[in-house]
Amino acid sequence: MTDVTVVGGGMAGSEAAWQLAEAGLSVSLVEMKPCAMSPAHQSPLLGELVCSNSLRSDDPVAPAGLLKHELRRAGSLVIACADQHRVPAGQALAVERFGFARAITQRLALHPRIRIERRRIDDLPDHPVIVATGPLTEGALGQVIQQELGGDRMYFYDAIAPIVAAESIDWDRAFRGSRWGRESAPLDPPEEGEGERAAGGDTGVGDYVNCPMNKVEYEAFIDAVNAGRKVLPHDFEEPRYFESCMPIEVMAERGPQTLRFGPMRPVGLRDPRTGHRPWAVVQLRPENRYQTAYNLVGFQTRLAYPEQQRIFQMIPALHRAEFLRFGSIHRNTYIDAPSRLGAHLELRDRPNVRFAGLLTGVEGYIESCAMGMMVAWLLASELTGRAAVPPPPTTMMGGLYHHVTQPREGDYKYGPTNVNYGLLPPLPGVRKDNRKQRMAERANVDFDAWLSGIAVRAA
Repeated sequence: MTDVTVVGGGMAGSEAAWQLAEAGLSVSLVEMKPCAMSPAHQSPLLGELVCSNSLRSDDPVAPAGLLKHELRRAGSLVIACADQHRVPAGQALAVERFGFARAITQRLALHPRIRIERRRIDDLPDHPVIVATGPLTEGALGQVIQQELGGDRMYFYDAIAPIVAAESIDWDRAFRGSRWGRESAPLDPPEEGEGERAAGGDTGVGDYVNCPMNKVEYEAFIDAVNAGRKVLPHDFEEPRYFESCMPIEVMAERGPQTLRFGPMRPVGLRDPRTGHRPWAVVQLRPENRYQTAYNLVGFQTRLAYPEQQRIFQMIPALHRAEFLRFGSIHRNTYIDAPSRLGAHLELRDRPNVRFAGLLTGVEGYIESCAMGMMVAWLLASELTGRAAVPPPPTTMMGGLYHHVTQPREGDYKYGPTNVNYGLLPPLPGVRKDNRKQRMAERANVDFDAWLSGIAVRAA
């Protein structure tokens, strides 16, 4: 007998199913892949990363790092698998995406209280269900969101960055280094037949490969981006982009120097061949543990595929780049959670239906994971007869929870957000240069106190 059905096997659904099962409940995890595939998915694995392979900063004072610290403390499946399949990315937690997804799939499949069902679901069951189908939800569930929850108006466009083969990079024109890190070093080209070392894996210093550009090269590149053919939204859709995942061509339209102060900023980097800071830099981050593929950091794009190849090969180190994946664009839907959902993330007029992940109006892998964990804990508390207490608002998980559930007043427009210190109550009387450190310390203390006071897991 199933206690809870979880629909969707992404970050939120995988985390929710794991937490419910760990709390002693019987879970049916319904995933439509491979019976049906969305435009953004490429494999049948659970926990598939459809955009970047980075879970952002792991610095314990950074907002994303602080949230990951809380998730680790709470026993997150997603973060445990990410730590297991980490690839070099400086202070960021980036993962080898297929190993990461395989680990999540395997652990869920082997859990004695989880049954994975590979099918598309059109009718929600009468018993408790968590909808974690993500922002590309289609079919009958998509119709529910569009017709009943405001999804026809509430959406934004998300873009994916391209990936290039390491062996196609011109290593004579690239150097390894992390911003403000140790002295950078030139990269040796890969040896013949050594695919695993195609990124110069044990040469140089730093986790990023940097592709420098001079002023003339940069200005020609910007002109090409602005003139390049783009994939446009439908005529009836207003293009809305999430600020932290802005396509490069949208940034370029804001001014010729915008990219130099964004993903192509050269600050903190010095080209060891010249001894000077480049005019602009394109950074590449490893996509897998073998470092045979690299992601163009911050290069989300809606340029047409032929234009991507032509324009991105204007970057000197990528003049012969082989593209393993081109960038693309897709529409993300979310619901007006504060007005539509209750305190336990339940649909107000149908409380057996809960929502988790990006559908609730958070943005990012770890944010989605956190919402999956929270809705699972709240539901498990109810079903097991324990008190349901959300995380305190002084924690990152609590800040996300209050963003999603707190009613808005006046003309405030609800929209997706990443974790940030603006979600937490301020600390009066603390100097600005010490504020984040103090808020992180407060969050750690309050989160540990909350965690020790709840009892969700089964004995």
